[in-house]
Amino acid sequence: MVRMLEGTTRSADEVVALIPPNLVECTVEKVAVNAVMAGCRPEYLPVVLTAVEAICSDEFNMHGVLATTMSVGPVLVVNGPIAASIGMNSGINVLGHGNRANATIGRAVQLVIRNIGGGAPGGIDRATLGHVGKQGFCFAEDEDASPWNSLSEERGFDRTQSTVTAFCGEGPSLVIDQLSRSPESLTRSLAASLRTTISPRVVTGMDAMLVISPEHMARYRDAGWDRTRFLAELDEHLMFDTDEIIVGADGIEDGLPPGLAGHRLPKFRPGGLLVVHAGGSAGLFSAIIGGWLNGPAGSDPVTREITP
Repeated sequence: MVRMLEGTTRSADEVVALIPPNLVECTVEKVAVNAVMAGCRPEYLPVVLTAVEAICSDEFNMHGVLATTMSVGPVLVVNGPIAASIGMNSGINVLGHGNRANATIGRAVQLVIRNIGGGAPGGIDRATLGHVGKQGFCFAEDEDASPWNSLSEERGFDRTQSTVTAFCGEGPSLVIDQLSRSPESLTRSLAASLRTTISPRVVTGMDAMLVISPEHMARYRDAGWDRTRFLAELDEHLMFDTDEIIVGADGIEDGLPPGLAGHRLPKFRPGGLLVVHAGGSAGLFSAIIGGWLNGPAGSDPVTREITP
């Protein structure tokens, strides 16, 4: 325990956050206790502390994330120099097991919510199905091999800063495209999968995260596309004719209210699709992590700078 606290310059009795759902004061020491139980090394503690602060913000709305019956939980993306210095994985099996830092940082954050805040499954945690990532979902972005700005740069930081971005998401869904050789074709292919995120009849209400693998990213690098062009092209393919997804269309009783007929709406709100580069160098696969309600009624992504 004493050794874990050596991983931060912060005082052991400093209050990090009020932990939902019971809004219990949580000190650095209490976070450290849960980090030990999760299997963290001391050098991981600053990341855990910052992640706890991020998910306990009003914007992220951890209480709402716990209480929803949807299968969502915190997804943590680490950017900046600290990812490499503590040995985080941004490559092969990036969304899976096998890396101590990735696994234990996410686990420590979940233990803080459960052990200190009281957010246990079957209590305030009302997820109908849940997903395995609710045990801890944390990974690093592969910034060095990406031709684009990183996630944290898009959110106002620079590459000299280490950050954690907390996103409320479900488990990842694989996207396979092994034949597209042009960025135009691959963008259409990714859009086709993104259109079904959460539900093909849900638009504007829920965010998502797209994790683009190196082999897919190569299509955009080779063609000279930057992130701005990619998102502009993608947005064109993510517009919906509401007549096709209103209640009763195609004999499906679920859908948009009839009053929204005759419109075109985007799948995601402006800025609602977060794009990250990560994964192994071989394999023409990417992944979609569907989100939850966005904005004041739900959860917004939160990015915080990691401090020692």
